[in-house]
Amino acid sequence: MGITFIRIAVIYLLVGVGLGIYMASSHAFEQRDTHAHANLLGWASLAISGLIYQTFPKLAGHVLAKVHFWLHNFGLPITLIGVALIYGGNPQTGEPMAGIGSSIVALGFVALLFNVFRADAH
Repeated sequence: MGITFIRIAVIYLLVGVGLGIYMASSHAFEQRDTHAHANLLGWASLAISGLIYQTFPKLAGHVLAKVHFWLHNFGLPITLIGVALIYGGNPQTGEPMAGIGSSIVALGFVALLFNVFRADAH
């Protein structure tokens, strides 16, 4: 499970870096929040989660790790598209998407929380 989180994290790293390069080369920084979300919720959060699961195999083997993975990776693209729409001039569509997507990601983090604090996690 840990390496799966790390692999998807690297994909989000490339999305964030690519968006950053685009913004820098075009001098159009309207999508800086999308860039930040891709890097923090994508690259950083998923990589750290992957390291947690690599370090603690009992956590990785529990169904909550899979729940965390799928909720995070279902919600994050919705969040990123929503944020991109907001800052691309379409907040009426983007705001509900970002809200729904980020709520799904938050549920993934709740799965991580329950997994880390389960009685038999150690």
